[in-house]
Amino acid sequence: MTESKAMILGCSGAQLTPDEISLYRDERPWGFILFARNCLELPQIADLVASMRDAIGRPDAPVLIDQEGGRVQRIRPPMIERYPSGAALGEIYRRDRELGLRAAWLMSRLHAFDLTRLGVNVDCLPVLDVPVEGASNVIGDRAYGFDPHAVAEMGKAAAEGLKSGGMLPIMKHMPGHGRGMADSHHELPVVTASRAELEAHDFLPFVAMKDELMAMSAHIVFTAIDAEEPATISSRVIEEIIRGHIGFDGLLVSDDTSMNALKGTIGERAARIMAGGCDIVLHCNGVMEEMKAVVEAAIPLSGEALRRTSAVEAGFTPADGADEQALRQEFHGLTAVS
Repeated sequence: MTESKAMILGCSGAQLTPDEISLYRDERPWGFILFARNCLELPQIADLVASMRDAIGRPDAPVLIDQEGGRVQRIRPPMIERYPSGAALGEIYRRDRELGLRAAWLMSRLHAFDLTRLGVNVDCLPVLDVPVEGASNVIGDRAYGFDPHAVAEMGKAAAEGLKSGGMLPIMKHMPGHGRGMADSHHELPVVTASRAELEAHDFLPFVAMKDELMAMSAHIVFTAIDAEEPATISSRVIEEIIRGHIGFDGLLVSDDTSMNALKGTIGERAARIMAGGCDIVLHCNGVMEEMKAVVEAAIPLSGEALRRTSAVEAGFTPADGADEQALRQEFHGLTAVS
């Protein structure tokens, strides 16, 4: 079988177009990602996911979604209930540590019930970014809180909930986006904190969760490590911090190639992501001309990237057989406004 290319692609709408099917079949992305524009009703989502996998002939190909809860929830009511933000769960943790950890586990386990019945098997969660006062709201209430130790504990619980439901998590945004004073969707955040400050705060949750199988990079410059390039394309950040200090040996997926924190054409961005050391180029918006540029730059999986994708593919485990309604009732009891 011909090897997949080191990329994850989106699509433009609720069904695949003939051009998208042809591109996928010819260029063999390793996986796919869904956004709100792709999610109109539950049977349609399941059909779309199945058609993506059918196009590349891989029935278990990773299909990702950002289903965090709060303002980042791609599938919303009435299809799937609205879940609370990471900050709301963090508030439970601050009142009662054990109840907070249980709430984080439960919400992820409920995401798994929601998503696996649609064929989605990867949730881009947990958010391990630790904000500081005055930072951009791009993270904001998506974070569990301002204490890196609490964020690490809540992140672990969230990841375990997904895995208990037969899914896999992607930690984000490695090595940390919480200190960014700009929204990387629109411009490049530059962080001037010392390496010691970063290690004690921003990097800490990722160190605690370094053994997870996947992480997503941050489009953010850390001047103490590389004053020129954002982490996503910085070989220095990836080698010294992500692979070195953090000790993460899992699959490193870029954040979205089309975000304006990155400069140059889409093809140039994708090439720099590959050259910098990310294993997978992520492209989300489904624009055909941009996807064509990504596939030109992406290379077939080989070496360490192939080893890591193989580990991910082998890392899915059967769901635990839990009682969905009982867990929903418990979760609603924990998160009800008193």
